[in-house]
Amino acid sequence: MGSVYAGLLADGVNEVHVVDIRQDHIDAIARAGLRVSGASGDRVVTSIGACTSTRGIGICDLVIIATKASGVEAAARSARELIASNTLILTIQNGLGAAERIQSAIDSDHILLGVAEGFGASMVGPGHVHHNGMALIRLGEMRGGWSERLEAVAAVWRNAGFNARAFDDINPLLWEKFLCNVTYSAPCTVFNCNVRELMADPHRWNIARTCGLEAYAAGRAKNIAFTFDDAERYVTQFGEKMPEARPSMLQDHRNRRRSEIDAINGMVPIVAARVGTRAPYNEVMSEIVRSRERSF
Repeated sequence: MGSVYAGLLADGVNEVHVVDIRQDHIDAIARAGLRVSGASGDRVVTSIGACTSTRGIGICDLVIIATKASGVEAAARSARELIASNTLILTIQNGLGAAERIQSAIDSDHILLGVAEGFGASMVGPGHVHHNGMALIRLGEMRGGWSERLEAVAAVWRNAGFNARAFDDINPLLWEKFLCNVTYSAPCTVFNCNVRELMADPHRWNIARTCGLEAYAAGRAKNIAFTFDDAERYVTQFGEKMPEARPSMLQDHRNRRRSEIDAINGMVPIVAARVGTRAPYNEVMSEIVRSRERSF
C-alpha cells in the first residue's frame, strides 16, 4: 500500500521519498523507477527518492506511515528527523492501535489517522506493486474535529488521483474497516484461499462472518457509532466487491512472513474482555495463525 501511495503522489508532481527496509525493492526503484499497475492504470514513476533510511531526506510536510502494525513504532522513531513544528504524520494501517504506538515516539499533535478502502494491493516483485481497486482514502484528526490542515492533506491526495475525504470523527471508520479485516484476514489465511473461495464455502464463511460479528459486538459495547446496523450485510458487500483479493495476512504466510494477527483478529478478544463481550472464534483463529508463524 505504501508503494501505491508513493507512486501516485509522486506522479502527481509532489516530491516523494520512499523509505523501506527491503533492499531489493529500494534498489529496483532507484534503478528503474516504481511501477504501479492495476485500477489506477499502469505507470512507471522515476521522479521518486528511494532509500532504506530517513537519513539525509530533510524536513517533510507530510510523513505517511504505511508499515505493518509491528513496524509502526520503529517507523515513527526513524521519522523523527523528518519532523518540524508543522509536519504531519499520517498513519494508515490495518487493525487497531497504530496511533498509540506512534505516540510513544511522536507528539500526538502531529498525528492524522487514515483508512484505505477497497485497494487490494500486493507486491508483484521488487519495484512493482499492483492494486485491484482504489475506492476511498478517509482521513481524520487523531483527536477528532475538522481542521484546515486536514482538508489540505485530503486535497493533496485528491490532486494525485485518489478519492479522498476528510472526516470529523475517523474512529467509526477505523472500526468499520477493522470489521472487514477481521472477517477476511485470519479466515482466508487459515483456509489458504481468496475472498471468493472463502465466501463460496458455507462452513468457512460461517467462521469468517462470526469473527466479524464478534468484532461488531465489541465495538457496539465500546459505543462506536457505526454507520450501519447490519454488520453481516456490511462485511458481505465488502467481500463481494473484491472477490479475487487475498488479504495481506495470507500473502505474508505464503511468503513465510509473520503477520499483523495481533492488531487484527488477535485484538478482538482483548477489546471484548475490556467491554464484557466474548470472541471465541477470533481467539481460535488467532491461535492457529500464531502457531503457524512459529515456524517462520
